[in-house]
Amino acid sequence: MSVDHGLAGRRAIVVTASTRASQGVYPDKGGALIVETLRAWGAEVDDPTVVADADIAETLAAALAARPDLLLTTGGTGISPTDGTPEATAPLLDREVPGIAEAVRAAGIAAGVPTAMLSRGLAGICGQTLVVNLPGSTGGVRDALAVLEPVISHALSQLAGGDH
Repeated sequence: MSVDHGLAGRRAIVVTASTRASQGVYPDKGGALIVETLRAWGAEVDDPTVVADADIAETLAAALAARPDLLLTTGGTGISPTDGTPEATAPLLDREVPGIAEAVRAAGIAAGVPTAMLSRGLAGICGQTLVVNLPGSTGGVRDALAVLEPVISHALSQLAGGDH
């Protein structure tokens, strides 16, 4: 049975920040999972863009220049020296939506993954684009998508000027 997620006609971009995946050391499973899920929800989304952690800021700026309805990132949200997705995202946001990032972390912790509290991912708005940083692990991506599923359509509707 197909569920209407209200994303038909919405454009999304997915960016994976992973130096090793960008070098072909291993496949980008998180970005692929996000794309597969967004397509199932009815969104128009190309395959993920996979970049080295050092290139995330430039890639996010280019993605936002395309003015998608939704920009989801995966990876680079931890505390390792190369994790810089939140720092690259923050200056691009007009307003933060901290409840989304807090809910993503809480869902991971509730799922029995205490290290979810180490995620520094952000969520916010750039123009009329909702931007959300998801963790890099496939489990973290699944948890985050479960958090987004019941609210994503409403959030995008409000962002486009819809009623509360």
